[in-house]
Amino acid sequence: MYGSDKVSDDLELTAFRRAEKKYKLYYDSTLKNKKKKVPREVDLSEVLDFKSILQSFNTKGQIPAGIVTLENHSGHRLFCLENCPGFYFIPGALSVEEQCKWIKESLISFPQPPNRTNHNPFYGPMDNLFVAAKEKKVFVEELSSSPAPSVDSSLDPKRWKLVEEQEVSSIGKSCKTISASVLLRKLRWSTLGLQFEWSKRNYDVSLPHNKIPDALCGLAKRLAAPAMPSGEEFKPEAAIVNYFGLGDTLGGHLDDMEKDWSKPIVSLSLGCKAIFLLGGKCKEDPPVAMFLRSGDVVLMAGEARECYHGVPRIFTDEENAEISALELHFSKEDNCFLDYIQTSRININIRQVF
Repeated sequence: MYGSDKVSDDLELTAFRRAEKKYKLYYDSTLKNKKKKVPREVDLSEVLDFKSILQSFNTKGQIPAGIVTLENHSGHRLFCLENCPGFYFIPGALSVEEQCKWIKESLISFPQPPNRTNHNPFYGPMDNLFVAAKEKKVFVEELSSSPAPSVDSSLDPKRWKLVEEQEVSSIGKSCKTISASVLLRKLRWSTLGLQFEWSKRNYDVSLPHNKIPDALCGLAKRLAAPAMPSGEEFKPEAAIVNYFGLGDTLGGHLDDMEKDWSKPIVSLSLGCKAIFLLGGKCKEDPPVAMFLRSGDVVLMAGEARECYHGVPRIFTDEENAEISALELHFSKEDNCFLDYIQTSRININIRQVF
């Protein structure tokens, strides 16, 4: 009886939602009394693996039906899907050194004001969050009688100051505290360039902002070239940086706030491997699942911009995360970066707004 009820519930879901549910992280309920949670096994046999496809093409000259490969671009081969014009997948487009550079920037520089993050509505602009977490500092709430600044209606009169961990015991119980390391782990997005206003779902050009860093602009222009209309150059004007931890997902959605959909979104994957779902123009269209590894790049332009897409799963276990090269690199530098990326994925998606 219970089995048939579950089937009925699943049939009421859209094809995209069923795929999300299929690949999402669930724990084996039969082992719930054990101290360590065990992820439920997932059938990954239908997930496209462009790393393997590239290896097969390089050794045998073969690619699966429905996939098209293009000439090398900047030393990397591109793959397209016949039934989704405007979608490009570039496996291993970023070197390990480039990956580590942008992981560092995503943690240190990109959440810095005036860039906004998901913490702004609750804590206001936060300087040097990653450094504060590294130094094990704690944010302490201070209440002010003055009204919130009019330039950012999301801020309330609360102000937060940083203190050393050992100072917390001397602070009155009426003051709220939260460690910087907890806030770093709860960081979910930051915005670069033109600031996206999530509540209004548009770009607010009146908000203070810095231009996207030149190095990231140059990289985006180079990567975007295959998906650009002939004779035009990509103009990076905004970017959203997404931060994923264990169990985090990005539900099926469209990126439809930019003026010209013929221009691509350039999406960089960093850190733990993930599953990416690329659907159709409605959620009833069955999506294609594919692996995204650190260093992979996806371009979505034209018709692909009208397709629902999302990330139902990241893999943080040693067997499936596939970040050994990053671990080796960061082990020679700073353990804070290593500790973070071993259980996280970062996605930088760059857009031309106008």
